[in-house]
Amino acid sequence: MTLIRRLIAAGMAATAVFTASPAYAAPPVIEDLGVPLQDVLLLGGVVAPGPGGKTVIWSASSGVPAHLNAVDPATGAEVARFDLPDAGGAWAVDATPDGSVYAGTYGDSHLFRWTEKDGVKDLGNPLRGETFVWTLAAGEGATVYGGTSPGGRLFGYDPATGVRDYGRLSPSHAYVRSVSYADGKIYAGTEAPAALFEIDAAGGAVRQLPLPPGLDPAGKWAYDVNVAAGHLYVRFGGAFPGPLHVWDLASGTWIDTVDPAHGLDVSPPDEEGRVYFVKAGELVRYDPRTKTTTPTGVPVTGRVANTRGIGWAELGLPDYPGKSLVGLLWRGMMFRYNPQTGAKSFVQSGIRGEPIDVTALSQGPDGRMYAGGFLNGGFAAMNAETGKAEEFHTFSQSEDMVSHDGRLYVGAYPDARVYSYDPKLPWNSTEYSPSPEPGPAPNPARLFDLAADKQIRPRAMVSAGRYLAVGTMPDLGHLGGVLAIWDPVEGRLRHSQRNVVTDQSIVSLAYRDGVVYGGTSIYSGQSATPPTQKEARLFAWSVAENRMLWEITPAPGKPAVPALAFDSLGRLWGVAGGEVFAVNTHLRKVVKRVTLSDSKSSSGQLAFNPRDRRLYGAHAGRSVFSLDPFTGRHAVLKDGPVHQLAVHGSGDVYFAEGPKLFRYHQGR
Repeated sequence: MTLIRRLIAAGMAATAVFTASPAYAAPPVIEDLGVPLQDVLLLGGVVAPGPGGKTVIWSASSGVPAHLNAVDPATGAEVARFDLPDAGGAWAVDATPDGSVYAGTYGDSHLFRWTEKDGVKDLGNPLRGETFVWTLAAGEGATVYGGTSPGGRLFGYDPATGVRDYGRLSPSHAYVRSVSYADGKIYAGTEAPAALFEIDAAGGAVRQLPLPPGLDPAGKWAYDVNVAAGHLYVRFGGAFPGPLHVWDLASGTWIDTVDPAHGLDVSPPDEEGRVYFVKAGELVRYDPRTKTTTPTGVPVTGRVANTRGIGWAELGLPDYPGKSLVGLLWRGMMFRYNPQTGAKSFVQSGIRGEPIDVTALSQGPDGRMYAGGFLNGGFAAMNAETGKAEEFHTFSQSEDMVSHDGRLYVGAYPDARVYSYDPKLPWNSTEYSPSPEPGPAPNPARLFDLAADKQIRPRAMVSAGRYLAVGTMPDLGHLGGVLAIWDPVEGRLRHSQRNVVTDQSIVSLAYRDGVVYGGTSIYSGQSATPPTQKEARLFAWSVAENRMLWEITPAPGKPAVPALAFDSLGRLWGVAGGEVFAVNTHLRKVVKRVTLSDSKSSSGQLAFNPRDRRLYGAHAGRSVFSLDPFTGRHAVLKDGPVHQLAVHGSGDVYFAEGPKLFRYHQGR
């Protein structure tokens, strides 16, 4: 009997367990390839006095760390740039009447304050246990009010008295998404099902306001809440355009609806109480007295047309007399409009791009390595010989990438969108390029999305014979991912089914001989959704018959199986927390286990390298390892917070620590 046959027989007969002690330690050759993804992503912003008292556009740019930026609205030049230590970004930026500028961050949920005298100071986490400050609103003097998640709490901060905790506004809501303030009242909106509250700033009494007549709050957030000149403007929906409802504060009634409106804010009012915002891809003026909108001729195009800070400034430029409306867009472009002359212009601001965490790695059909990024997104192509980035394009957050039949397929957040990119053709993104060149068709081309099934993350993709298989994670408040089978030849979804495994997301996929194998997660695509299941599953799905063949629990007690890969013997390997396991798909059972740690992390990567017939993986965000699938022996190649990894056909192993890309190779 040959060695391979003996190994197969031993694997089929019983489950072998290997401990964590490595029996070999090959010296790693690891190259630091730098940062392949770098771009501007602006979140919260406000127009207010800056250094020296001159009006600037303040905005927070996402990065590691995030930065609070001040831009000259007359030139677009950088006036100031301040670190927000340990923060990834800030949706919440506002300025108070005393001249302070506040930023509320996510990840660490800290509150920062800028003053002319002291610069930026970290005020710490205003509410213990909260991880995200979503929104800030200026009160009186130096007071600011903010909303958080996951506890759905409201706070106030006054430098003289410190933090005031107003508590949780609703027992059924985890997010206070947007707040505004006027005349002693705080107005706050929540996630779906949308709710709107009025809070007495002094006494703390909470009153829930009625929703607009006929509005179904299911699936909608009170996403943007703004008070201006006696009116409350609330956009119900989500991150993309939706109806903007107008509440008259004096009468306590809803008086109008403008649809579709973009966020994130309406402008401060002009002398006649009119406000400006983006509607249907154009900046418009709205008069609440006449309930009319007037176009300005300022186009705001692309997938995201939300303003990142909008307000009034004196520019001192020809054709811009008096005060002009100014603002920033999400990728750092600045716009200007003068109501007197109708003058309008766009200027690329001097805000610097930030490194972007890598969220997806894959070899493309052209042999290059491709990377996609978190939040800021981005799309980069690396030369396989040098490892250096050759192209960069602005794009959406990528959840996964895979090559299939000459194309690179990209899964994008949100809405679980799937794109097809042909590297032989010029890049032409009508959604994301700042000024897309005319072309016969978009490239990447958007194929489909699964928003109707409440999905947001296409976390797993695999080439499945003729087809492309996609597994997804659902939106906040939902459980149960979708398994979708796309037919590129016919250009249609051949099959799409939610809850293939009850209340579990599909976070990894592998394919062999007409069967798609999927690893699940008990979690939703948003962490605030509580799971109903206790452990992840592994399933087998017949592509030809569109049906489940079997499912098992491969790693008891582990919440996710985030990666799958076949070895040269046809065994299916998976990673779950600190455990790597092999499954005999014919016997439908685990036949080997390798314990790396006792971690129950839902993070992990695994890929088979046909060059040396080893498995390479990322272990629970702790390290990169190699594993011999025949013996179970393994070695740590590099310690570090690695979450993304892929093997190139050359045998090189690419992996990312946050925004930095590395390459491991054994010499050729």
